[in-house]
Amino acid sequence: MTVRHKALLAIIACVFFWGFSFISIKLAVEFIPPMTLGALRFGIAILFLFIIKRKYARDEKIRKEDIFFLAGAGLTGVTIFFFFENNAVHMIPASEASIISACVPAMILIAEAVERKFFIRDKESENNIKKTSFYRTILPGAGAIISLSGVAMVAGISFSISGTARGYLYMIGACLSWVSYCFLTRPLFARRSMIYIVFWQSLIGFIGFLPFTLLELPWQIPGFHVWAHIAFLGIFCSALGYWFYAIALRDIGIGTSAFFINLIPVVSVIGGFIVLGERLQPLQWVGAVLVLAGVYIAMISSRKA
Repeated sequence: MTVRHKALLAIIACVFFWGFSFISIKLAVEFIPPMTLGALRFGIAILFLFIIKRKYARDEKIRKEDIFFLAGAGLTGVTIFFFFENNAVHMIPASEASIISACVPAMILIAEAVERKFFIRDKESENNIKKTSFYRTILPGAGAIISLSGVAMVAGISFSISGTARGYLYMIGACLSWVSYCFLTRPLFARRSMIYIVFWQSLIGFIGFLPFTLLELPWQIPGFHVWAHIAFLGIFCSALGYWFYAIALRDIGIGTSAFFINLIPVVSVIGGFIVLGERLQPLQWVGAVLVLAGVYIAMISSRKA
């Protein structure tokens, strides 16, 4: 089996892990409070990441110059992100939460376009940006608008049925937290290994959960099936999921990896239908297609640029 084939298998595994993670969160958060669930999940993940780090990056020690980025990314991409996501999935169907999360790539591309517009001062870079402004600004903007229109359609129809919008606001908060995480993680890629980054971010994020778990006491100890979902979230979705994603990024690149990651809502919708009995309304299916179409347009424009 070639390196590329292994990377493709790794990213396909990530799609299934992260697609079904919404189902496991939905089932587990019925018994365990959101922040406690996050702490349990990443407590398990840290143990497995520590084993992987000892094997692949034993000599990499935490560096003082990395602490700001590791702490910022760990808190935004783990603690704050799962505060929003776990609460959101507790309030709205898992399949709808997954569809909303699919607009994250388009949001990231828009944030990058804003960054280039207002923070790049190099004259040569500015000239290059002007030459490719259609692909760097206009198309990503169009893709983001289409994706967010799809999100509004999915959430709006559900709101008209259930009368609650709080869960969708939480999910939008999760998306914004992940965008912040990506920008805080980016400076580390050039100088550190992926396992180093993921391990220390997960550890800091886990510590961030702990004060909030005290506020959620007491909670009733759940049965074996809930612990099985927590173990799945910790081992497969957090530890192995991030590790496999790092392999895919290294061996098949960001573009191909992003294409597969955009299929996560498909897995979540199917899983929500089979396991939870969730069903999308006809117009929500249209909204889901708009979300994925907008992301595809944004990703294509990024590749062209």
